[in-house]
Amino acid sequence: MDELIQELKAGARILHRRTRERDADALRRVRTLPELRSLDEADLEDAIRRRHCLSVIARELGFGSWPQAVAVLRGDRDAEDFGTLLYPAGADAHWNIWSASYDEAERIRAEHGGYLLAYKRHFFIVDRHFIETLGLDPEDSDWEALGRDWARPQQVNARGRLYAKLIRVQAPATLAR
Repeated sequence: MDELIQELKAGARILHRRTRERDADALRRVRTLPELRSLDEADLEDAIRRRHCLSVIARELGFGSWPQAVAVLRGDRDAEDFGTLLYPAGADAHWNIWSASYDEAERIRAEHGGYLLAYKRHFFIVDRHFIETLGLDPEDSDWEALGRDWARPQQVNARGRLYAKLIRVQAPATLAR
């Protein structure tokens, strides 16, 4: 998982460099941060720091902050907010069952099958078609290694590998390539 975090950090370095080069897209991306939104061009260039670029990367992935992104991506057991990466635009067209309680969601998944995913502090059960919409393979062996449970995986490293695949599919601009 540290490899993915290093790739995201490299993406932040590239974003930072591009803001110094006055790249319009890079400047647009950093202006999404509330603390930079209202600055004029000259002040913006002086204000941008690497931490801002890390925050942009985290927000683009659906996390509230860089520390939250790192905690979730590393599989920290204390991470309670999984962000929004697992529920992209257009995903509401799929069948899914939502729950505010992990225990309830896990029970439903155990009874009916499917995949237990997380959105912020909530949980939802989806079918294979939803997984395909995410850009992931529902037959990937990492799903079995997870126990098809994203929130409390049997093998945290399997979730890390799926996160890396998901980010490469959904948000390739955040990675250094």
